[in-house]
Amino acid sequence: MLDENLPTFFFRRSSDNALLRVLFLTQNGSEPAPEYSLQKIDPNLPQSRNKYAVALGDASFPDVIFGEVCIEPEFQQPALSAAEARQANGAPPLPIPLIPDGFTIQLYNPEQQVAVKGEKSTWTGKESWEFDIPQQSFPLPSASRIDREQTNPVASALSPKILFKWKRDSKFSKDMTCYMIGTSVGGRKSKDPDITIAMYKHSREPYVTIYEPNLRRLDIEDRKGLEVVLLLGAEVIREIYLSPSRDSFNIVPPNRRKNSRPTPTSSASPTHTHFMTSGLGNIPPAKASSPITQQPTPPLDAETKRLQALVQQEEREREKQDREEQKRIKRMLEEEEKERKRRDAEVAKETERLRKQFGMEGQDFGPKPNLPPRTHFGAGPGSQLQPPVPPPRPLSAEPRPHHSGGGLGGWFHGLGTSPGAPMELGYGYGNSQAGPSSGRRRGGSADSGKVQKKKSTFF
Repeated sequence: MLDENLPTFFFRRSSDNALLRVLFLTQNGSEPAPEYSLQKIDPNLPQSRNKYAVALGDASFPDVIFGEVCIEPEFQQPALSAAEARQANGAPPLPIPLIPDGFTIQLYNPEQQVAVKGEKSTWTGKESWEFDIPQQSFPLPSASRIDREQTNPVASALSPKILFKWKRDSKFSKDMTCYMIGTSVGGRKSKDPDITIAMYKHSREPYVTIYEPNLRRLDIEDRKGLEVVLLLGAEVIREIYLSPSRDSFNIVPPNRRKNSRPTPTSSASPTHTHFMTSGLGNIPPAKASSPITQQPTPPLDAETKRLQALVQQEEREREKQDREEQKRIKRMLEEEEKERKRRDAEVAKETERLRKQFGMEGQDFGPKPNLPPRTHFGAGPGSQLQPPVPPPRPLSAEPRPHHSGGGLGGWFHGLGTSPGAPMELGYGYGNSQAGPSSGRRRGGSADSGKVQKKKSTFF
């Protein structure tokens, strides 16, 4: 429950009558009290066949009806496959009801019809149902007889109306919210921001909460009529669109006779029954296009015989095809076995011919040849593993001969010519005491013990 202070109607089943639901009202934290009764049509009545009807009346006085809904869907005969026809044993299938896109709620005192139109969003897949309520529902009091004889202002197409819409909360949820989405004046609709009016919660005990603070923003005379439309519309949408069932339309089986009497039902205690005026009472004659109520019995029997004959013929054809398929498979296996035996005989014959022509000579290869023994390193007691000797280097790879003096040769080919010779440092090639052509020198033998004075151009 959203808030215990808001008016909330709980849909509870009656323990005495399975077709009756009682709506309990709670507000401002009060205990739930019966306010309305929701009565469905009796499926045993002849006028209830192939239709859905429900009425909302007073809980204390069942004869007082506030509003009702009657839906007569169109039916489509399904096309059965051969397997489904065999499973049904030739009996004609039940027709499939085509659920309409909308329905009409009939209100009484004053009489008013509220059309509810359903639509589905192609982008989100969410369903919604839109309806409108006129702002002026009651005629103005007047002493003139002409004014009293005028038509109801509700029937005028130019009267201003307020637009409402039931929106499904999500594609996978059965909860709904009713919004006020705009107004309509003279057939021109104006879009307004959505204003929450009511919320429906689907559970084991579904309930509708009226958001009373936003009702003050609605300029509507018939507040009671709006409440009846919200409660009755939520129940019809739940049972027809959110949780559809074949039993909702009381579909009559085709093999049932048209003038068959309903079976009498007994109840432990007498219950009140609604007498709906348009949905159950004054029922117009059935349409001639109805394939269920107007179809006579002889065509049904002929159709049943035709279907049974068709099923039997299909079974005989299927058995014949199975026998032919088994014979074909058996013949194919026999041919494969004959081909295998023929190939085995040819192989044996060719083998025998070759054996007689060449005999068995040459197939015995004799003993193995005597190979020299392998040499194993380290096999003797004093032998050791030695690394392999590399091949001799060519003469071009020998080191370049060098002088006894320093130079670059002293860095790469040893420091000194003999083990006891001192190491000489020098720069350039050749002897360290070479002339001026040997390059720049940092120190020689003549200047080894002297410090030369730096010459400058400034000091």
